[in-house]
Amino acid sequence: MSISTALNTAMSGLTAASRASEIVSGNIANAMTEGYARRTLDLATQTWTGPGVRVVGVTRHVDPVLVSDRRGADAGAAAEGTTAAFLSRVESLIGTPGDGDSLGDHFNRFEGSLIKAASRPDSEQRLDSVAQDAAAYAAKLNSASTGIQQLRQQADSEIATEVRRLNRALDNVRDLNVQIAARHASGADRATLLDQRQQAVDTINTLIPVRELQREHGQVALMTQSGEMLIDGPPKIFDFVRTATVTPYQTVEAGQLSALETNGRPLSPERLDGGRLAALFDIRDDLGVGYQTQLDAAAADLIQRFEAVSQDGTRSPGDPGLFTDAGNRFDATELTGLAARIALNESADPAMGGESWRLRDGLGAAVSGPEGNATLLNALRQALDDPPPGGTKSAAGVASELMSRAGRDHAEAEERMTLATFRKTELKSAEAALGVDTDAELQNLMTVERAYAANARVIQTVDEMMDLLLGL
Repeated sequence: MSISTALNTAMSGLTAASRASEIVSGNIANAMTEGYARRTLDLATQTWTGPGVRVVGVTRHVDPVLVSDRRGADAGAAAEGTTAAFLSRVESLIGTPGDGDSLGDHFNRFEGSLIKAASRPDSEQRLDSVAQDAAAYAAKLNSASTGIQQLRQQADSEIATEVRRLNRALDNVRDLNVQIAARHASGADRATLLDQRQQAVDTINTLIPVRELQREHGQVALMTQSGEMLIDGPPKIFDFVRTATVTPYQTVEAGQLSALETNGRPLSPERLDGGRLAALFDIRDDLGVGYQTQLDAAAADLIQRFEAVSQDGTRSPGDPGLFTDAGNRFDATELTGLAARIALNESADPAMGGESWRLRDGLGAAVSGPEGNATLLNALRQALDDPPPGGTKSAAGVASELMSRAGRDHAEAEERMTLATFRKTELKSAEAALGVDTDAELQNLMTVERAYAANARVIQTVDEMMDLLLGL
């Protein structure tokens, strides 16, 4: 081997060792960086300038199957977490047994005050307590209904926010695709850009579960699990119009709430195949509507069972009973939003200018009657047990069923979220196991340092030989 050949060989080794040390140092520095994939240096034998080594490229180590599985778990955890948070709020609105402010607790206080008043119909204080507890029971239905609509409105607002985030992430993937293709053509290192693109795709995936399709020059296309293409070159543009105030009457079917559109075409939430966006649409258009319907049914049950009390001879045909629909009788065609409108009959509500003795003497009574007459109070108490026309349950049963449903739905959602989170954690751990092992990287760094030292020693020896030859 000639001196020049030895020098060229050592110089190529130094270059490879220097590049390898950069790779190893980058791996160690980014061991805890989210989305970072371990790199290794690809080397090959140098042939055109004599013996030596040349850098072919950098390999970014990922497991596509594991990444796909982890993304599925990410989307599932995002959806289940969103749903569980909503159902937790619903349960707190309706209440849990014994918390003091649940629907059942308000009912129990109302029923208890009726029993006490019937035992002492002459007690103004006990009659006032009936009015107060009845009004509080109606107010609990009001507040629960209002809370449900606020949660629907919050979901609508969050959809708008997430759609903007989705569009930004899709634009980011498009830009990174272009940069990656350019580096592919020039042979430059693309690993950092690939990391950034994976993070952008992960963001999209939590909103809408996606499949990644490889395209030429290192680019990717993204499509939903059901086949809706999101990006293949130019990205789809998603549109959504936020609604300022959501009421029980507003639904997407009636055109009063915005649907998700892509390039001007409506996209059904079913086509989203899970993820956070699908969960938010489910809250706004299904779960929230379902709970409002249940509350409205409970309000209708309460109004009708007291309208059926026949012992009050002071009421004219068509007059409302103890509870009203904003002062009116029950109207089956106006059921939507009834829980937000139900109220104690103002004639018996001292807080609204009425008189509590009308609970004893009749809602339409002009003057107070015999103070010892508990007939109407007993009838009102019995109405809590007797199902209304078309009903099958007691008033206690209706309240209990609503609370049970809220508690059951929340518990089941928490269980699903726990399982989804566990699966996500396990797959992230498996993915991390394929990532940077700092101990192994430090061993690689020692190997690189020895290679660097060996090549440097060759160059030093060549230099000494040249000095010797020139000194002859």
